[in-house]
Amino acid sequence: MPNKAPVFKPYNQHQIMMLPPSLEELIPESHTVRVVNEVINRINVEPLLSAYQTKGTSSYHPLMLLKVLVYGYVSNIYSSRKLEAACKENIHFMWLSAMNRPDHHTINRFRGERLKDALRKVFEQVVTLLAQEGLLSIEEVYTDGTKIEANANKYTFVWKKAIQTNKEKMKAQINQIWQYAQNISDTEDDLPEPPDLTTINKEKVEEAIAQLNEALADKKNIDKKVKAKLNYINKNFLKNMDKYEQQEAILGERNSYSKTDEDATFMRMKEDHMKNGQLKPGYNTQISTSNQYIVNYTIHPNPTDTTTLALHLAQHQQSFGTAPQSLTADAGYGSEENYALLEELNVAAFVKYGKFDKEQSQRYQDKQLFASDKLYYDEVNDQYICPMGQAMTYVGDSRKQTTTGFKQTYRRYQAKNCSHCPLNGVCHKSKENRIIEINASLNRLKEQAYQLLNSEQGVMHRKKRCYDVEPVFGNIKHNHGFKRFMLRGKKKVEIEWGLIAIAHNLRKKAA
Repeated sequence: MPNKAPVFKPYNQHQIMMLPPSLEELIPESHTVRVVNEVINRINVEPLLSAYQTKGTSSYHPLMLLKVLVYGYVSNIYSSRKLEAACKENIHFMWLSAMNRPDHHTINRFRGERLKDALRKVFEQVVTLLAQEGLLSIEEVYTDGTKIEANANKYTFVWKKAIQTNKEKMKAQINQIWQYAQNISDTEDDLPEPPDLTTINKEKVEEAIAQLNEALADKKNIDKKVKAKLNYINKNFLKNMDKYEQQEAILGERNSYSKTDEDATFMRMKEDHMKNGQLKPGYNTQISTSNQYIVNYTIHPNPTDTTTLALHLAQHQQSFGTAPQSLTADAGYGSEENYALLEELNVAAFVKYGKFDKEQSQRYQDKQLFASDKLYYDEVNDQYICPMGQAMTYVGDSRKQTTTGFKQTYRRYQAKNCSHCPLNGVCHKSKENRIIEINASLNRLKEQAYQLLNSEQGVMHRKKRCYDVEPVFGNIKHNHGFKRFMLRGKKKVEIEWGLIAIAHNLRKKAA
């Protein structure tokens, strides 16, 4: 019997259709692109329209460009060139853009410039819509932060410590030559007063160089090495001081920055594939979540979470008109300043302090028998009782100030006759009589936090935090591959992270 030929479905690229299909028919009803389209259509686009001029040629509609950008971030397409290609090739983007084909310059300019003042309002409206649908709560939030690498060269760094070291070297060289000038001078009256370089700046260096040149101008047989050093000082010191002062202005309160993105600070990243603790330029991104939706976001140049909470809460108040009713966070936020702020705002603070987890262990408690917070306090006589039963009397206050300017007051109490005490060396390590410093305000706030965290509600919030805020970062970084910003500068980075936040919320709503 002859073999039968295989049967194929009809295939004719040039077949003319009587009723050609539309893009609408090709997209499933439950597809994520429809969720993006529906939600963006419901927001007020007036903040976007104000970024355009009334004169000149026509522009692509900002609503269309916003949909393309947001859906691009939903689909892990972050490059403006890839978004340009998607508007020509991908039916979802073609449907969103109504067959418009914006080029990558238009998309990039819209993202970097047009959204600068409007994206926060867009994000807030999206959050409000989701809250109205009962998907999230603005009042009960979970806060955490992560570091994301900046689009900057990790080898173009500027360090505050290096600037300070170089300034000290300049002071030493000027003082060295001044000492030489004194040694070769006939009388001390020949020289003016030595330059005051206690605090060094450009004006003082300029004055010191002028004095050195004047002091050595008429001297003969000057040592060749000294002459070479003086020539080097004349040639380079003023120029270097000008550079250092410009760099210090950029640094502000930070310890470092990258020359290719001056807003980025060098930080240790968790995603360190070399596993050598290498510092990389990055930003500290803070988010507050509810039911794994992002409710609030802020970008910070400082690597520690402790100093970010005040600005983060201020942004929440600005966005929604009030502070949240409760906030849950890990021990990275447990400082006196943050506790005091949350108390002032009447926010229930389910925030751990540094040793909270350790204090739950009996083994740790046994090791802390001689700690200052374990000593008995006699309120009537304002004194602490040491482990041997001796009184520790009040000897004065000490005041400290944090890097953010928050002032702390410590009351100091000193023991007596520690040298003859049988517990000497076990109770404390000092060779003098033991002194303890008590921050009464912090102790009160920590006790308040301890009671709140160990309440039934506190235990529930502590358990929920682990699977509410932390998975959001894991989803963004690992599932959607966003581990490095594409734009440079804090303002543009805020736009990019805002798009990430909107995309995450819409993706979760669609799911």
